[in-house]
Amino acid sequence: MITSPRFDKTLRIFNWVAAASIFIALLVAFFYAPVERTMGNVQRIFYFHVGSAWVGAIAFFVALAAGVLYLRKSDRKWDTLALASVEIGLVFLTMATVAGSVWGKPAWNTWWLWSPRLTLITVAWLTYAAYFMLRGAIEDEERRGRFAAVYVIVAFVTIIMAYVSVRILRDIHPVVVGGAMESAQGASEGLQEFSGLDSAKMGITLTVSTTAFSFLYVAWLLNRIRLQRIADAVKDLKIQVTTRLQGDHA
Repeated sequence: MITSPRFDKTLRIFNWVAAASIFIALLVAFFYAPVERTMGNVQRIFYFHVGSAWVGAIAFFVALAAGVLYLRKSDRKWDTLALASVEIGLVFLTMATVAGSVWGKPAWNTWWLWSPRLTLITVAWLTYAAYFMLRGAIEDEERRGRFAAVYVIVAFVTIIMAYVSVRILRDIHPVVVGGAMESAQGASEGLQEFSGLDSAKMGITLTVSTTAFSFLYVAWLLNRIRLQRIADAVKDLKIQVTTRLQGDHA
């Protein structure tokens, strides 16, 4: 059996939860969140940009943890988890980059700036994209798993650098979470033009959006793991059939 009934049930639950939560997040972002006074409705991209960026970072951290566990136990399931999480993390990072670019056009009057954070995000994207090139270049399964595990552990440095860059380097990108001075930096980008109830609505909307993307990540992760298990089972079956045929011919 490729997957257990319990796994399939959990998968179905998370599929429905993810779909419902994304629907709720869309309603909250477009109909509940207040209109920002500086940027207007364009600011609503903020909820998708931040949520997808945060979940993308979590996905890469999960890949890092799976890589560590694979090096310790050499169990294929950890390599599968790392592979699935990197694939999904790259999707979320792409979503965050595209949303940020759309937001940056009215905020900065340009689609893209080679600021420290945006440059490091590009480096991170290319680094994790190269992960699949590494896997494709190594045929031996165990050796590929070890190299890939070490790679995702080292690659996470790019995510850390992208996160701290806006705090230690002069950058046009606003700091969403931080102290009073850092929060003031984000005011010009339409992040702090709220007070009282509007401020609470903004926080609630961001929480709902991030939670929805988190559920979506888990649902995608479970589906990708199931798909990989099917692919591995098919591969093992081909090997068994080939071995049997070679034995019969011998």
